[in-house]
Amino acid sequence: MSDQDAAPQTQQPDRPTANAMRRALKRARDGVALDVTEAAVLLQARGADLDDLTASAARVRDAGLDAAGRPGVITYSKSVFIPLTRLCRDKCHYCTFVTVPGKLRRAGHGMFMSPDEVLDVARKGAELGCKEALITLGDKPEDRWPEAREWLDAHGYDDTIAYVRAISIRILEETGLLPHLNPGVLSWTDFQRLKPVAPSMGMMLETTAERLWSEPGMPHYGSPDKEPAVRLRVLEDAGRSSVPFTSGLLIGIGETYEERAESLFALRRTARSYHGIQELIIQNFRAKPDTAMRGMPDAELDDLVATVAVARHIMGPSGNLQAPPNLVDGEYTRLIGAGIDDWGGVSPVTIDHVNPEKPWPKLEELAEQSAAAGFELRERLCVYPEFVTRGEPWLDPRLLPHVRALADPETGLAIADAPVVGRPWQEPDEGYVASSGRTDLHRTIDTDGRTSDRRDDFDEVYGDWEALREQAAPGMVPSRIDGDVREALAVAADDPTRLTDDQALALLHADGPALDALCKIADDIRKTVNGDDVTYIVTRNINFTNVCYTGCRFCAFAQRRTDADAYTLSLDQVADRAQQAWDVGAVEVCMQGGIHPDLPGTAYFDIAKAVKERVPGMHVHAFSPMEVVNGATRTGMSIREWLTAAREAGLDSIPGTAAEILDDEVRWILTKGKLPTATWIEVIKTAHELGIRSSSTMMYGHVDQPRHWLGHLRTLAGIQQETGGFTEFVTLPFIHTNAPVYLAGIARPGPTTRDNRAVTAMARILLHPHIPNIQTSWVKLGTEGAAEMLRSGANDLGGTLMEETISRMAGSSYGSYKSVKDLVAVADAAGRPAKPRTTLYGSVPEERVRAAAASDGHLPELLPVLED
Repeated sequence: MSDQDAAPQTQQPDRPTANAMRRALKRARDGVALDVTEAAVLLQARGADLDDLTASAARVRDAGLDAAGRPGVITYSKSVFIPLTRLCRDKCHYCTFVTVPGKLRRAGHGMFMSPDEVLDVARKGAELGCKEALITLGDKPEDRWPEAREWLDAHGYDDTIAYVRAISIRILEETGLLPHLNPGVLSWTDFQRLKPVAPSMGMMLETTAERLWSEPGMPHYGSPDKEPAVRLRVLEDAGRSSVPFTSGLLIGIGETYEERAESLFALRRTARSYHGIQELIIQNFRAKPDTAMRGMPDAELDDLVATVAVARHIMGPSGNLQAPPNLVDGEYTRLIGAGIDDWGGVSPVTIDHVNPEKPWPKLEELAEQSAAAGFELRERLCVYPEFVTRGEPWLDPRLLPHVRALADPETGLAIADAPVVGRPWQEPDEGYVASSGRTDLHRTIDTDGRTSDRRDDFDEVYGDWEALREQAAPGMVPSRIDGDVREALAVAADDPTRLTDDQALALLHADGPALDALCKIADDIRKTVNGDDVTYIVTRNINFTNVCYTGCRFCAFAQRRTDADAYTLSLDQVADRAQQAWDVGAVEVCMQGGIHPDLPGTAYFDIAKAVKERVPGMHVHAFSPMEVVNGATRTGMSIREWLTAAREAGLDSIPGTAAEILDDEVRWILTKGKLPTATWIEVIKTAHELGIRSSSTMMYGHVDQPRHWLGHLRTLAGIQQETGGFTEFVTLPFIHTNAPVYLAGIARPGPTTRDNRAVTAMARILLHPHIPNIQTSWVKLGTEGAAEMLRSGANDLGGTLMEETISRMAGSSYGSYKSVKDLVAVADAAGRPAKPRTTLYGSVPEERVRAAAASDGHLPELLPVLED
């Protein structure tokens, strides 16, 4: 590659007119929101215009510091820089951090720093009062370099992330430093794996200019992890996972001013949506010898100052802005004047391995320069004060002792002279938590109701409602489509497997006589496949905790641990409820709970064991894919290993809940932090491969469209053709009454009767012949609604439940249980006989049938549902 190819020339537009600059500066001075065009103009401010811009930016910064309770304070983190590996699968044209295996060998280094090498650096830092271990490394080196793969295999790690997790735990336990992780591009699952071991993480966005990645000769060409869409997804997944996250821009690498402005606005959108961007770093490009971009000019200081000032205006007073002090040639005052409030990590022990030619300033010098600009230099932790004081869900309980030992409880800043010593990292309380809270909610939800229609942190836990309204707008009124319904009906009746997507979509929109005809076709298929029997199961739901910080916006069940309606059952209480269910004829317990931050990943094993030890014959149908991932990431096990251990503990099958809609377009509106579609599919397929069968579900009628229903059903059919592991498909109409996404004015008030009939009928048709059982939900539709679905293709009524809290907390008015006679009555209303079944749709032993008949399948101590 020639130097000309390697040094991209930025094609900047003509300088803005004096009029455009005056107008943009006035809007900045007046505190009016800027748009991309105005921001691009201001990025070119120089001379007196730049002085004007920085003055207004500084005022915005000062207002934010006042509001945060630290006026006149500029922060830094006392850190050590740990380059865990300098191998990388990317080929950025300006990078000197990354190297190749041969050079490492010749220098006498391993492919990764060894644990002893890492801990030696960390201990030296702890001795000097450092509190942050900045762990930086290349992206997924094992994907490019066999030597990296060999090193990981030899040391017992499945991948680089596994080593990052393991070494972070050792740093916490043996030195007391707090890891701040920069491992590059992370998946949602990676965040779940790493969040318990690091209070904060980071990854520079750098730029959203796609041409700098896609075009030959550009700085990110040939680097898969530098695709802007990929990096933006990482920022969103960090927010969804409630990880305090550092990001920022690298300026002067060939981007235009408009592209730079667009990058800043992309960062603001993510920050506002999830409230998880803890700081932005504005870093200026510095050309380095022996790189492809060695001939590229350095970003000018004025360019850096203008970018900091514009970033301050865009991010607002609450944003935290950093400029690396070792890259500004001593011009500290200008950066402070432009609106920064942080100097980033500064190390008295290690060099800046990314910019090794630029030493860190001495802390005394940094304090003097800050004071000269009127600011007091204060130490912070790697995790910003706002997140320290917020606590859950931003800090994992296993990290709280480590963070609290170093943080001032009032300000969230570092205690400068706090002893930095190792502390145990372990599961909370070393076991299952004790019973607490409103443990009778399964009964009193029907008599006393909820304490409140929403949890106390309604405005914070779910992200930014305004941003969500924009995303959700298309789904508020489902679009209608024109299609040949008559032709589609004919195909469905003749051979449902031949339906095209266009035909299926036309049928999902069917209404009136066409809908009646559709339901008749589905019912005919049902009769051929299942006969006339309406099946049901005598089961008990056990929701062992409702404490959860995942932030699902459709869920009215989840509570903070301090909320009045929060509860957690003890293992004995879980086992007692299973025993009660067995005594009245149950063949299954269905157990699911919130993602309680204090429950260790092994708690699920304890729950399954508790039931099996008390009632060996009970089928344990438990733990949604979200709970499976939570358990696996908390224990450091793979999904396959965790499911295998769960099966050994007594797990028999899993509910295919947490699916909602298997389309991330809808999913990220419905839920802030739940697992993405690909991970749900991975869990389900892995379970099926292990012989652990599951149900499948779809929750609809919120911000979705019929096209999403079609995609969801096609996905399930594809999985079933591959694994054969689904026992049934369960329709779950959205209950809107107390759902946060509805209370915020974003979701529709649940599906219509037309929607329910169409979804049930099309589930029967599109899943035929792969999934033979279609279940309707009496708890969400009531007796008449369920009977109607039995005439529209459904063959199963689900279970007696005995207790049901999730739908009732959401506002369902159909009670918490049905007796066997009640379920038989629903089948009667549809003109069909009823028949009990097992979880796997087998015959129920006669002894269980007799026990259920004697008690009518419900618990005698449950209070009756109050009538309105």
